Amino acid sequence: MPENTPHPKALPHPRTPPSSLIHTIYGEFVRRLGGWISIADLIVLMAELDADAQAVRSAISRLKKAGTLLQERREGNGYRLSPALGPVFDEGDRRIFHSLEPAELADGWVVAVFSVPESERANRHQLRSRLSWLGFGNAAPGVWLAPARVLPDARRLLERLGLSAYVHLFLSEYAGFAELRSAVGSWWDFPAIEAQYAAFSEAWGQLAADLRPEPRIEAVEAFRAYVPMLTQWRRLPYLDPGLPAPLLPTDWNAVAARAVFTELHGLLAGPSLRHVEQLTGLSPLEPPPHPDRPL
Repeated sequence: MPENTPHPKALPHPRTPPSSLIHTIYGEFVRRLGGWISIADLIVLMAELDADAQAVRSAISRLKKAGTLLQERREGNGYRLSPALGPVFDEGDRRIFHSLEPAELADGWVVAVFSVPESERANRHQLRSRLSWLGFGNAAPGVWLAPARVLPDARRLLERLGLSAYVHLFLSEYAGFAELRSAVGSWWDFPAIEAQYAAFSEAWGQLAADLRPEPRIEAVEAFRAYVPMLTQWRRLPYLDPGLPAPLLPTDWNAVAARAVFTELHGLLAGPSLRHVEQLTGLSPLEPPPHPDRPL
């Protein structure tokens, strides 16, 4: 690692909750190494990310109660990922690691229309939050839309959560009276999305620039940077619907942020996985997709 490169732990990334870092460690590494890790090894890995043992145990307890992790004793006490989470992480891989190029206007839209009884307000809230999480914009009460390519993910998510009975999905094209670019600006909160992309670029752009001339980094240092970087990034492809370029604000900063992520992913993912393998003694069930997994 070049001498003038800041230590990854000193980078100005936001303080991340331990449970979010654990999600990343399971989704990105443990899932590829058999799905189980001892609590002792997990505590060591989390210590490298500045999380103390008590915070890790508390986060694990919450994830266990939520059904995300299942306790299992092998060569010591440990936890494996719930099988039910497999499709969730597979979906995440598709969204996170395949750069979301802008959709084409000619592709059209998927429209979600739903009506939930007042007595089931919790389902109504979950529908709204999940559609937002998939990148849908809110055009009117109970009417949400996104580029048509989001349809398969929307169907899988709604069926998995048992919410499909409340929703009608349509494929359509815009034929209204308002100028579409102006209307889209009221359906999505572009400033909020851009603020998160800007925060990501600010936190990680300097590391990408520092590594560019000499892209060698020790495995442990790569891990210390990669896990918080990926944790911060993995929400953004869901908030960004990948709207057609003519509908986006001028100088849409997602392009620069994606370039930073792509560069750091290519440099850090492979060494990070090697570090986890060396520390835990776990081996991949199949050849890992890094660092050549297409973005």
